[in-house]
Amino acid sequence: MGLLNRLMNDPVAFLLLIIPLLYSVVIHEVAHGWVAYRMGDPTAKWMGRLSLNPLKHLDPIGTLMLFLAGFGWAKPVPVNLNNIPNRRKGLILVSSAGIIANILIAFVALLLHRLLGLPSYGMIAVIVYTLAHINITLAALNLIPIPPLDGSKILMGFAPAETRYFLARIEPYGFFILIGLLFLGLLNPFIGFFRGIIVTVIKALLP
Repeated sequence: MGLLNRLMNDPVAFLLLIIPLLYSVVIHEVAHGWVAYRMGDPTAKWMGRLSLNPLKHLDPIGTLMLFLAGFGWAKPVPVNLNNIPNRRKGLILVSSAGIIANILIAFVALLLHRLLGLPSYGMIAVIVYTLAHINITLAALNLIPIPPLDGSKILMGFAPAETRYFLARIEPYGFFILIGLLFLGLLNPFIGFFRGIIVTVIKALLP
């Protein structure tokens, strides 16, 4: 049963959670644009995409997937690496920004849970844990080096020319490859692997 179906059984929890969940994908994209802007590329700012207004970012299918499958996406923020002096550094940092943003959201959610001494049950605990869970999953999914995921662009920043060329060639088909692999469950081990690393890091940082 998808997250949407579970939350529909508790309308209050759904209403309290829907906004932070939507902002999880919005902040992911704004982080890309903000880092690009700080590194010299004003494209996202010029196009009004540094805004936290969700209407400027949300993709209908990606938003639906967020609730049905526990992961989703927003419209990609436009970035022009030609405006960044060090293209490779820009590619790595801009692509990493969204992942780091999701990890920070998960960290803050779990930190609040610990500081407030919430029990392991109840509506607020479910909301906090769900918010953390989905942001960790978003970060883990985006670490996979398959276009158009951020992990592929991070890899391109470090990889030799042959690998960059290969990733660029498959990028037009990357979305369909990604959906197919997700449908077959072939990405689950990789998502689980990256989730384990992220959870370990967050636990180490929590007081």
